[in-house]
Amino acid sequence: MDILFLCKTLPHEKVIGGPILVYNRVRILSRRHNVSLLCFVPEEEREYQDSVARFCLDYRGVPMPGPRPFPRKAWDFLFSPVPIYFLNSRSPLMFEALREMVGKHCYDVVVSEYSAVAQYLFRNPDLAGMKRVMSVHECYYLARRKAWRVQRFSREGVSALFNLKGLRRFEFEMYADADLVLTLTPEGRQELLDIRPDLKIEVVPHGVDVERFCVSGECEKEEAVMFLGNYPHDPNRDAVLYFHQRMWPRIRREVPSARFYVVGKDPTPDLLELAREDPSVVVTGTVEDVRPYFERSKVFVNPVRIGGGFRGKLLEAMAMGLPIVTTSLGAEGVEAEDGRDMVIADDPEEFAAAVIRLLRDDELCCRLGDSARRLAEERFSWEKGVERLERVLLDLVEKG
Repeated sequence: MDILFLCKTLPHEKVIGGPILVYNRVRILSRRHNVSLLCFVPEEEREYQDSVARFCLDYRGVPMPGPRPFPRKAWDFLFSPVPIYFLNSRSPLMFEALREMVGKHCYDVVVSEYSAVAQYLFRNPDLAGMKRVMSVHECYYLARRKAWRVQRFSREGVSALFNLKGLRRFEFEMYADADLVLTLTPEGRQELLDIRPDLKIEVVPHGVDVERFCVSGECEKEEAVMFLGNYPHDPNRDAVLYFHQRMWPRIRREVPSARFYVVGKDPTPDLLELAREDPSVVVTGTVEDVRPYFERSKVFVNPVRIGGGFRGKLLEAMAMGLPIVTTSLGAEGVEAEDGRDMVIADDPEEFAAAVIRLLRDDELCCRLGDSARRLAEERFSWEKGVERLERVLLDLVEKG
């Protein structure tokens, strides 16, 4: 097959979260197919382009769209048929680069990774004769609706409310226009079908490098819990603040020496302020390698309460053999058994109690960690997930 991927940011070997999924799809599929990539590239990540471009028949990196002036935003909010959430990722340069790439080479299938760039496939005459696949890491309408219901009259909640204007209609018309929609979890698939039962949807899960993410025994365990995320993505920022406000005080009362590692890219100002005010919280920012933090921590916490899709961070913790306490939303797609593979708790008191129990019980930590590791090995290696994607795409192309 000849496959063209579009991505809203640069997928490369050093990145975390959704982009690492795209990187591994490109890397593994390139062994058997001609794979090309078109993506937005943040200025600070241009040095990493070669790590993914080497797998590509054709590679194009487009500058990230700049901020739009307020008067333009206000006009677009009132009158644009394209919702604000999509206008933030809309670029004439991306349309032009896509036109050039498909004019140069006819692809069997074009895959948009993230709904933000699915708009470039939507009713695009340049893609005539090519199968258009929209990979939905997160449905923006459903994510913004959840954010509004949880965060309400906070700044983030009001922002979610404004972003909802026109979002459902546009996003689901876009999905209906595709030849195929992909979701990361069965739950995500059902959420879309509840709104548009006519959508053709396949589930292709996230993955993890089970050889790279494994226990080395090089770090001594601390009385510490950790969370990993890309913090400009609001569900991750919200999860840290929610955990610190609702669970962390009780944990600290019971385990005064406990430390909370907040690991990952671009911590927001409120997270940095949190670390300044509370010495038990360590906000690392971007780190070269996240594995030492997994190894030194006793428990991985995943207190997400908004957003959607699949949390790749959960798979990395599982592969590292770390016991996990997560919300049911955070565990979507894993099909883990509560109490065997991880602890699933939505009530803040129950969540905190589970963390305390694990910090005190090394035997329970080992049992849960070993079970999580086995689950990651059996179901979620990168190769298994990409093989599933390959079968789905081949079936789509062969049916014509």
